[in-house]
Amino acid sequence: MKLGSLKSGRDGRLVVVSNDLAWCADASHIAPTLQAALDDWERLAPQLELLATDLAHETIPRERFHEREAAAPLPRAYQWADGSAYVNHVELVRKARGAVLPDSFWTDPLMYQGGSDEFLGARDAIPLADEAWGCDLEAEIVVVTGDVPRGASREEALGHIRLIGLVNDVSLRGLIPAELAKGFGFVQSKPASALSPVFVTPDELGERWKDGKLHGTLMVDLNGEPFGRAEAGEDMTFDFGTLIAHLGKTRNLGAGSIIGSGTVSNRDADGGPGRPVARGGRGYSCLAEMRMVETILDGAAATPFLKHGDTVRIWMEDKQGRAIFGTIEQTVVAS
Repeated sequence: MKLGSLKSGRDGRLVVVSNDLAWCADASHIAPTLQAALDDWERLAPQLELLATDLAHETIPRERFHEREAAAPLPRAYQWADGSAYVNHVELVRKARGAVLPDSFWTDPLMYQGGSDEFLGARDAIPLADEAWGCDLEAEIVVVTGDVPRGASREEALGHIRLIGLVNDVSLRGLIPAELAKGFGFVQSKPASALSPVFVTPDELGERWKDGKLHGTLMVDLNGEPFGRAEAGEDMTFDFGTLIAHLGKTRNLGAGSIIGSGTVSNRDADGGPGRPVARGGRGYSCLAEMRMVETILDGAAATPFLKHGDTVRIWMEDKQGRAIFGTIEQTVVAS
């Protein structure tokens, strides 16, 4: 089942979306918003599944699903916590500045609490007031949970995953060092992120969803050119069950919590840092990683951060070449 939200009010209007993302059916008679559905998932999910079946059989009224008209599936959420499950990414960050990666990073996940009061729609622009802030994309996987009790195990946590999607976790790299130096985490350097047009239930993904990981190529284009073709199921040190259990070690998690994987990152075939797509590699899911590799190999970064007018595109395809979650496509604009 694929669920989305059309722009309406602050929290959108819930719709069930066809597998090919061409059509949708109003679901507001079942639940007005996706958050409302998540709050009562055990009772409402079967009704939404029946609606999805009726949509597939064309037995109910339907309308065209236009990704440009869609809001984020959850335009605002009770919680947004982003992990760093691909430790290769963290290792490159530290290596580029000559720092050693602590051994604990391979056993204890990194995670920060992000702002969840606003998520951009997949085709909404990225507002950027100052190019000197170093605007970067970060292509990631996200999951949405139901209620998760405090102290849940990894296996229990996996059972509470309701939906899966993609996110462009926008970062302002130029503001990060000063914020982290305060020892209190990200605030200004993490503006609103953009979610994929639809979220998908785990059963809909089949073999792509296995052991708490999404398997498939995460596609990233920058200004119409291939930038990233990372394999999401590879080099993921911490699966989503582990990330959720980490977050919920000392507290309950409310339905509608969004948990991110962190930047999807692969090692090269020889075990070294990844190569650009143009050189036969899998490329990168953020500009900072490409700049890190340039620093490691060449002594200095050459790739600039995003400028006004740049366009980012993020998606994942099924075997038929169709976007599973729809496409995040954003242009950076002056604000």
